[in-house]
Amino acid sequence: MFAKNVGSVDRMLRIIVGLILLSLFFIYPGAWWRYYTLIGVVPLLTGLMSTCPLYSILGLSTCPAKRV
Repeated sequence: MFAKNVGSVDRMLRIIVGLILLSLFFIYPGAWWRYYTLIGVVPLLTGLMSTCPLYSILGLSTCPAKRV
């Protein structure tokens, strides 16, 4: 469906940031800002799927070039 455009380092950073943000949702149950941490779903999913729709729109890619 989508071409892979997220490299391995970028992918790992997205997954880590996503997990950290989502964990804050559960660590601070009474915080007024807790629902803002749900944005962590976006980097987590883009990291797991190795594709970023924004990168596609901008024509960017952090994947290494394919060699022939």
